[in-house]
Amino acid sequence: MTHHYLVRSGAWGEISQHRPVDGNAYRRGDRVICETARGLEIGEVVTEVDSDASAGLILRRMTDQDELLQKRLERYKRKAVQECRDRLTAAGIDAVLLEVEQLFDGRTLFFHFLGETNADVEAITNELADAYEQHVRSRHFAKLLREGCGPDCGTKEGGGCSGGCAVCVVASACSSTAKKS
Repeated sequence: MTHHYLVRSGAWGEISQHRPVDGNAYRRGDRVICETARGLEIGEVVTEVDSDASAGLILRRMTDQDELLQKRLERYKRKAVQECRDRLTAAGIDAVLLEVEQLFDGRTLFFHFLGETNADVEAITNELADAYEQHVRSRHFAKLLREGCGPDCGTKEGGGCSGGCAVCVVASACSSTAKKS
């Protein structure tokens, strides 16, 4: 029987149903990398459910390397929060920024405001999202997180890394990017 789980993710704790791609069993509280309708996110398993109507996928448990990567992305997010607030103030816009939510895929930022926003706010957030995406070189990065970097990704045979593609990305150690001696 395939396991299905309720997983909490996102800044506001949205709960949705996910199916693990690896068939592994998960426990309440396990931190996982999951694919949702919004992109790659960090989630927390809430409970196993009997239904098989999944909205997303659990790709894997969080690894130590994922935790390090998440901390790095969190630093970028904090910079985006401060820069957004600075730009709003400089433009004389009184919009209240509640949260900047960055997904684990490194390419998606959600700016959450209190109340309505106008075209000026949209322009500022679009500029920041573009700058953020460019800064972390996210398209290639997100693809590696989702698909791996090639045959034997995450193995010693695949270039010396053994902790999955997140390790390879951080250490630039995978066979597809490592220099041959």
